[in-house]
Amino acid sequence: MTISCRLSKLGLVNALGTSHEEVSAGLFAGNQDGLVKRDDIVPDRSFYLGEVQGRLPEIPDTLVRFRCRNNQLSLAALQTIEKEVRTAIEAVGRHRVGVVFGTSTSGVSDAEVALRYQRERGGLAPGFAYDQLEFGGGAGFIADYLDICGPTYTISTACSSGARALASARALLELDVCDAVIAGATDSLCNLTIFGFSALQAISEEITNPCSVNRKGLTLGEASALFLVTRDAGGIQLLGVGESSEAHHMSAPDPSGGGAETAMRAALEDAGADASQIAYLNLHGTGTPLNDSMECAAVARVFGNELPCSSTKPLVGHTLGAAGATEAAFCWLALQAADLELPLIPHRWDGARDPELAPINLVESSHSSSPSPKGASLVATNSFGFGGNNCVLIFGRETP
Repeated sequence: MTISCRLSKLGLVNALGTSHEEVSAGLFAGNQDGLVKRDDIVPDRSFYLGEVQGRLPEIPDTLVRFRCRNNQLSLAALQTIEKEVRTAIEAVGRHRVGVVFGTSTSGVSDAEVALRYQRERGGLAPGFAYDQLEFGGGAGFIADYLDICGPTYTISTACSSGARALASARALLELDVCDAVIAGATDSLCNLTIFGFSALQAISEEITNPCSVNRKGLTLGEASALFLVTRDAGGIQLLGVGESSEAHHMSAPDPSGGGAETAMRAALEDAGADASQIAYLNLHGTGTPLNDSMECAAVARVFGNELPCSSTKPLVGHTLGAAGATEAAFCWLALQAADLELPLIPHRWDGARDPELAPINLVESSHSSSPSPKGASLVATNSFGFGGNNCVLIFGRETP
């Protein structure tokens, strides 16, 4: 049975800001000011990070076991839509509201502090609790904070986690297990991740430069994006989901882009859409040699060379487990702003196209909008994770 799957409300925080207004302004202008250069983490290396700036909300004392930066980011995003979320809970009942949460780092940054404390003092810090770093802690925190008791779980499929959380939210509504779901993802920066990607030689010392012949790797970031997902008609709808698991390599994609292509075609089929109906594609676009090569090839096979595309990772960094939800949020903001035209997000790079890549249509800063049929704009976003965990989402703006 096909149901409406409306992304009714969105709360988000990332390097561009902590409100729709701040994030939209930076997003459509291609602003990179939120990326900050750091030289104090990995010895003899400096690179940019997409850090969320400013004071984050404190975790309530009643939920002290969840106190970590990851959950603070989630709370910052959630509080911007909390009134609407609590209204939905009151309307359908706390047992009919679920939480599907994506992450890859959870509270590892706080675990690093706890382990340092243990090494120096011989015991764990008094405020330490396993819930702070456990993958399920993020979903549990949201459920306990909102006092809801529907299905509550975490998905961790590397960089597709956030996208898969939205796919799972739709499934819970289709199965009539829930009437509303809080779905999305959060990842916070931590030394373990930064050192790991540095060891893989995957981090660029300059801002990531996707699709350029000069690209040298990714830029890391942190973010949270949480949606209130309901069965309501109209508004911005999740219309198509495509998933694949290619299992080509632990950390490298299939060079042919076969898994990515499978996911894109599956999303189109699920949405009942033709490739020509997609007005914009948000690329996974990490700026690593293998990802850009395989993704451009797959996009060209599925959509041709005219579809406007861009990577948003040069604006906020690669937010890992939160990337799929964050980039879904960027698509949501574009559709929300669309009337007769769909605003496009510029592809920030040096303009030196790699001649070895399929020549897809990267959005230039000067091209700010694209014609779109009234009430029928379709946009898509790609999320490709380690281990070949691929998820593609298609969204549309509909009138009731």
